[in-house]
Amino acid sequence: MKKLQLLFIAFLAISHVNAQENINELLAAGIDDAKRFTTDYIAPASEGLAYGINTGWFNSAKAPKRFGFEISIVGNISLIKDEKKEFQLNVADYENIRFPDNSPSKTVATALGHNEPDVTVIVTYDDPVFGSQEVEITLPTGIGSENVDIIPTAYVQASFSPFKGTQVKARFFPKVDSEDVDLSTYGFGIQQEFTSWLPAEKAIPVAISGLIAYTHLDANYDFTESSNVNGNNQQVATEVNTFLFQLIVGTKFKIINFYGGLGYLKGDSTTDLLGTYTVTDGVLFSETITNPFSIEQDISGVRGTIGANLKLGFFSINADYSLGEFDSASLGLNFSF
Repeated sequence: MKKLQLLFIAFLAISHVNAQENINELLAAGIDDAKRFTTDYIAPASEGLAYGINTGWFNSAKAPKRFGFEISIVGNISLIKDEKKEFQLNVADYENIRFPDNSPSKTVATALGHNEPDVTVIVTYDDPVFGSQEVEITLPTGIGSENVDIIPTAYVQASFSPFKGTQVKARFFPKVDSEDVDLSTYGFGIQQEFTSWLPAEKAIPVAISGLIAYTHLDANYDFTESSNVNGNNQQVATEVNTFLFQLIVGTKFKIINFYGGLGYLKGDSTTDLLGTYTVTDGVLFSETITNPFSIEQDISGVRGTIGANLKLGFFSINADYSLGEFDSASLGLNFSF
């Protein structure tokens, strides 16, 4: 789990570092242009995080005995599809950005991709002394430049059964402060086995359950010291809130069981560029911008899951695979009491 934590932190740090490359020139192009580019650039990463933090919520359709308690260590990886690594930059959508060869549009990297070769644009800005000026900048690449093709997540999760057929669940990612990255995640959920309400439920070899879960993620990257723009408290802050609605069907044998689920994910993310930024042409003109912009994104999608659980006394291990906007694989170590 420690390695997954470090990999998750590395993912956030790399994506945020790349996002603030050439920020001086992007802000000089205007807040609207900078926000428009950043929105398309980070959208797939925010969506990937939302899917990643909702993986591994269940390992069986059958509820444990009443007053049963389970502690799990869950590790997940979400696979990054090729279509999430790039987006189409149309210059018609921008006021002060164009390509050097005057192309109307080009495919460029998102925070999950990589520009190879580099992609440059011409940024036009108004200088109060020299009038309209132009500068050529290289667009930021993504985590693909580091050969990263997954989004990792990990949790400690606990569940308790206060009533027959009911599990109350909670999960958290131990808060980590690593260099300039702060990260914390928590979530709550309830899973109800519907078949436990049937009079002959012990004779039925299949269990059917429903799950509702809420997950929250906070991440912050302070790049003040590494920034190439003068200013204070320069940070990228990301907040993700999601709800998962899941139907689960599974066998209920003593040792090995198989389960599957169909779920719907709905949520939102907010990414803020915070702090002060003194944008300058390097000669005479300079302008200080405070808290340049905030980006909000709605996230929703359907996800299907199939998995297996091997139980050996009070210990069990489960593995599953989910298909959705981001395919995910999950592995859980579970201790029941």
